[in-house]
Amino acid sequence: MLIENNQVVSIEYQVKEAGKEDIVDSNVGKEPLEFIIGKGQIIKGLEEKLVGMKKDEKADILVNANNAYGEYNEEALTKAPREQFAGIELEVGMPLYGQSPEGQTVMVTVKGFDDNEVTVDYNHPLAGKDLMFSVTVLDVREPSVDEAMSGQVAKPDDGGCGCGTGAGGCGTH
Repeated sequence: MLIENNQVVSIEYQVKEAGKEDIVDSNVGKEPLEFIIGKGQIIKGLEEKLVGMKKDEKADILVNANNAYGEYNEEALTKAPREQFAGIELEVGMPLYGQSPEGQTVMVTVKGFDDNEVTVDYNHPLAGKDLMFSVTVLDVREPSVDEAMSGQVAKPDDGGCGCGTGAGGCGTH
């Protein structure tokens, strides 16, 4: 079965910054990444290049920064008073979590600090970087009724079996 929009896809992956050797993210040997293709649940460039692949297929997929975490935005650097970070032993490169003006949790990276202020970066750590994904398609399947309606992949620990029948047990329709 070839991957098409609205199918449940399960992959194993490892990601490197293009042209570099260090792995920046990987789920190899861990739980597979499962998502519904075409729903924007993974980065756009990877999702687009998975379409047409099939189970057990492997590929190295280059995703440019614009289709990954976006271009680096200098305006996403901001300075804040040092007292806002009281009790935190700051280090350059350290990730911190805070709240956006809209109340959402956001991750920032400490870019620098002195006795008076802290410079933080709201860009994703991989913003502005082209990424090379080494991907193995582990499974491709049609979504259950519940998955198709919710747009989310059912997990076995959801209190159900993931079969989507809503009838109280797998195999009963």
